[in-house]
Amino acid sequence: MARIYFKCVPFSKELVTLALESGVDGVIVPRENVEPVARLSRCAVLAAEDVPSVGLSEKADEEAFLERLRNGETVVLARGWEIIPVENLLAQSDRVLAEAGSLEEARLAAGILERGVDGIVLLPEAADDLKAVVAQCKVAQGRETLQEAVVTRVEPVGLGHRVCADTISLLKRGQGMLVGNSSAFTFLVHAETEHNEYVAARPFRVNAGAVHAYVRLPGDKTCYLGEFHAGQEVLIVDADGSTSSATLGRVKIEVRPMLLVEAEISSPEGVRKGAVFLQNAETIRLTAPGGVPVSVVNLKPGDTVLCRTDEAGRHFGMRIREDIREV
Repeated sequence: MARIYFKCVPFSKELVTLALESGVDGVIVPRENVEPVARLSRCAVLAAEDVPSVGLSEKADEEAFLERLRNGETVVLARGWEIIPVENLLAQSDRVLAEAGSLEEARLAAGILERGVDGIVLLPEAADDLKAVVAQCKVAQGRETLQEAVVTRVEPVGLGHRVCADTISLLKRGQGMLVGNSSAFTFLVHAETEHNEYVAARPFRVNAGAVHAYVRLPGDKTCYLGEFHAGQEVLIVDADGSTSSATLGRVKIEVRPMLLVEAEISSPEGVRKGAVFLQNAETIRLTAPGGVPVSVVNLKPGDTVLCRTDEAGRHFGMRIREDIREV
């Protein structure tokens, strides 16, 4: 996920305000404007004189750029960069910043070598695209491959500690979090976007499951639901596989009656099985194909829900290769 900076040279109070309200990570302004801008928001404010733009016209320019990075300088690839030279730089450094003058250029910079540049410096001509760039290059988290799984078992299992994850964002129908007993098989647990006659919708909330469950995070990481905390960035997944990030505002862990849900996915390579423990209540839902929320109290063997499969093996949330079996 690239950091987004807005370069406001020449200085414009209106454009700086727009950038800050759009959610950029920082702004770059003339040195005389750094102090007043820094009083407007808690974000990085850099002096343009300390962040020079450098063009690449020949191979030697790549080496000179890398040498400046190795020496601790902050330099930016000037607009007009080409993909191959940027790929060469990214292969040797994770501190590459690149200018962009449009949403299309920002998307390109964010996707080079899949991981993209470390930071995108938007120029004033991209001001109209600010909100779109932040949404697509900062908030967006790529895509997840979801599969249709067939429910094989739904069974009450008594009381357990479940985790309600309340974000500071309003989620939409079809969105939720990927949760499961194993990081190798997670279920798309739907946000509480639906109304019923007893309980109002809570579209900021995902009643995600039992404390021991894995939940998928941005950056190909996981953690246990019981480790959630306010201020943490979490991964929101849509039924079509698109993803975004959200921030937790509150975490509620309470004892509630629980259900065990098991499902399986059949393929030419064999059958993959997974399970998740969810609160036994009408407002808790998994996600059917098409983004349709399905209450767990109505769930039955033979129903189809959206899941994600992966290789087993995590250590402190990081992917590892090891002979691990989770049942």
